[in-house]
Amino acid sequence: MHFDLHGREDADAPTIILSSGLGGSASYWAPQLAALSDDYRIVTYDHRGCGRTGGEVPADGGIAAMADDVLEIAEQLGLRRFDFMGHALGGLIGLDLALRKPGMIGKLVLINAWSKADPHSGRCFDVRIELLEKSGVPAFVKAQPLFLYPAVWMSENAERLEAEERHAIDHFQGRTNILRRIAALRAFDVDNRLQDIKTATLVIATRDDLLVPYTRSIRLAEGLSNSQLQLVDFGAHAVNVTAPDAFNAAILRFLRAA
Repeated sequence: MHFDLHGREDADAPTIILSSGLGGSASYWAPQLAALSDDYRIVTYDHRGCGRTGGEVPADGGIAAMADDVLEIAEQLGLRRFDFMGHALGGLIGLDLALRKPGMIGKLVLINAWSKADPHSGRCFDVRIELLEKSGVPAFVKAQPLFLYPAVWMSENAERLEAEERHAIDHFQGRTNILRRIAALRAFDVDNRLQDIKTATLVIATRDDLLVPYTRSIRLAEGLSNSQLQLVDFGAHAVNVTAPDAFNAAILRFLRAA
């Protein structure tokens, strides 16, 4: 597992691990690093098969195997307890960790995540798989921003998106890996176990998310026994990228609260 450390360097600094979504890249969290650096030693990592981390997701490992990768990083760093923030797929990893290793997770932040996939999200996954299988990697990558960002943000950041598209094509994680990761997203279901999670949790969702209906986050907040829900109107699926100032302020309020 390839990971990077940011922020505080003192030995007793609290640690937060950040886990991205389907793209699996550590660089996804760039808009959060400065905001968290005064309070935390920050761990970002490339998911297995993504970026600088080699290999592939096990065929039958699902989200639990991806959570095991986080535990591998924690072991390397000697972490007995850490906070965790996950976006979409990363949020599912956080839920799995909170269920299996509750003593390790201090606070949990879930961004546009779910306890059970929504049928609408399944339709979006079907479209993306069709593009990959029938039109190839460039078409799959070109469509990705439509599921992540608001239209006006994409219009204002057209050059940035073109550069990201070229990079994503050059560093595509591979057909097998992406299909296994989508399968893990679809199979994940802890809806009947949410009440077992006692970890203090902030659930953040955007009403304009095209990929994941915000009602999935309402369900999370209602099912978890120790949660706060923050619904925002603008930002779409990747709200921490498209509206970083408001997002960072919200997570810092939660993480700093006693």
